[in-house]
Amino acid sequence: MQRTYIDLASDRSRGIDALKGTEVPAVFSDAVRVDLQECTLLYISGMIAVDQEGKVVDRTIRGQTGQVLDNIKRVLDREGATFDDVVRVRVYVTQIDPQSVRDIHDVRSAYFTPGKYPASTLVRVDQLIRDGALIEIDADTVIERGRS
Repeated sequence: MQRTYIDLASDRSRGIDALKGTEVPAVFSDAVRVDLQECTLLYISGMIAVDQEGKVVDRTIRGQTGQVLDNIKRVLDREGATFDDVVRVRVYVTQIDPQSVRDIHDVRSAYFTPGKYPASTLVRVDQLIRDGALIEIDADTVIERGRS
């Protein structure tokens, strides 16, 4: 077994206001890859709707869901995986009204292949780590050996 810690951040604070300007780093990786004999497990940390500069984008659940999934795709692409390899997601939202649920699932349907949907949890929370963030998603993947 081999573990690889994936860090895509350009600064130690990872854009977390409480850590900016301090010596305290954000103590997490974007993902952790575990290579086993028969497959690779890839655990992707919770992603929020930030662009490459670390700024929260859009102010709608629909727009932010797309950005979050694009951020997850960036990690998947880097590691030789696809959304078909995702076996579980955890979705945290600050609003859970019927329209928001429809918007989240509508956007997700453009990323996941019908019949290959991951196990999923949806939880409403009071607040996410960044002001203005409406959704956070983490993902667990299983990548067949020889594809990664």
